[in-house]
Amino acid sequence: MSLSFRQRVGLELQRSLRRTHEQLHPLRTLFWECTLRCNMSCRHCGSDCKVAPAVKDMPAEDFLRVIDTITPHVDPHKTFIIFTGGEALLRDDLEQVGLELYRREYPWGVVTNGFLLDEKRLASLMASGMHSITVSLDGFEEQHNWIRRHPQSFEKATNAIRLLAQTKGILWDVVTCVNPRNYPHLKEFKEYLISLGVPAWRLFSIFPMGRAAGNPELQFSDDQFRGLLDFIKESREENTNALTHSRNNAILDVSYACEGFLGEYEQKVRDHFFFCRSGVEVASIRCDGGISGCTSVRSHMDQGNIYKDDFWEVWQNRFQVMRDRSWARKGQCKDCKVWRYCEGSGLHLYDDNSELLCCHYHRLQH
Repeated sequence: MSLSFRQRVGLELQRSLRRTHEQLHPLRTLFWECTLRCNMSCRHCGSDCKVAPAVKDMPAEDFLRVIDTITPHVDPHKTFIIFTGGEALLRDDLEQVGLELYRREYPWGVVTNGFLLDEKRLASLMASGMHSITVSLDGFEEQHNWIRRHPQSFEKATNAIRLLAQTKGILWDVVTCVNPRNYPHLKEFKEYLISLGVPAWRLFSIFPMGRAAGNPELQFSDDQFRGLLDFIKESREENTNALTHSRNNAILDVSYACEGFLGEYEQKVRDHFFFCRSGVEVASIRCDGGISGCTSVRSHMDQGNIYKDDFWEVWQNRFQVMRDRSWARKGQCKDCKVWRYCEGSGLHLYDDNSELLCCHYHRLQH
């Protein structure tokens, strides 16, 4: 399907903006992979986290030392810190780190499976300055527990969501890994999330990496992928119509994840045009000290390590592989007519040999 004139104009503007951001590379988001420990054994885990991983948790002082080295170079109010894992809430010093970030005036948030988020822990996190939180919920009980491989995971996650719905002063959303098991129930599940009071819902399909590699139970057909995007598009149109006609229906902000160029669906399933910001505006510090774009990018693209290198020097000078994507124009991308807008899709969709695992745009042409 071809792009509309309006989409092409928007994509050209986005392309110009990307060139500017590649040159300036303002650090807007910093992920801290604070632990690889996890209380789940999810079928789709990209990092293949284990209950007792070989890589130990990074000491809090090591992370905060990096924060202090970048503080003279950024506006803390415009640089968001996100704790991720593993399961970040397994760290009992998360509040102390968060409080130190708050004192340095950095906003910060957490990505969690919700298992440990009870009333006491939420109050403790918020007292330490937590700005936002994302909870994973992958469908109704049977579907969610199947992919998370824990019999109490749905109960705990929904309890956490109910708690957040009753809490003021925090930004939060729910994220869902859509797969063939929960795909048929998306409409009913959307209504369920609305009943829980969820304000925003992000959906994404599972790419073949980590435990998901080679698992056909987790992979979409091309028709299912298009169906997912159609569902999101229609949900967003319903919201627009409800707001236009001043209806009192509960509004759930539904969007597709940041990954991949989506052709005709650009700006119809999310608020922005595709732009892989990894290494351009987004950086991460891995549990072992590795410095990368985002935590979903394979470790062979790490550009340094905080135990050997100065983070800011690495950020300023070593991310050309992510800012100049000309190397990715090969294979199915070599003669692609939308290369100028996609530039090889999201970096997390590449394997350890820098080969593209899947192309969303190509799937949508079938």
